Amino acid sequence: MGSTVLSLRIDGELLDRLRQHAAKRGMSVQDYVVRTLIRDDFDERFKAAVDETEKFYGSEGTAGITAEEVT
Repeated sequence: MGSTVLSLRIDGELLDRLRQHAAKRGMSVQDYVVRTLIRDDFDERFKAAVDETEKFYGSEGTAGITAEEVT
């Protein structure tokens, strides 16, 4: 799996907030943004999987857990 460059234009205030969040975690801004995107992507895929399971088994098959409760 290779890497590709993604260039973003963001305002200074947002960049400062990203720097602060990244610094709290001891990360670079780039690593922080990538991890955030990966986490959000996982959350979306997990929610979709829960929704599909509910469709297949019905709400009883998931022991009453809804996708909203998971996310």
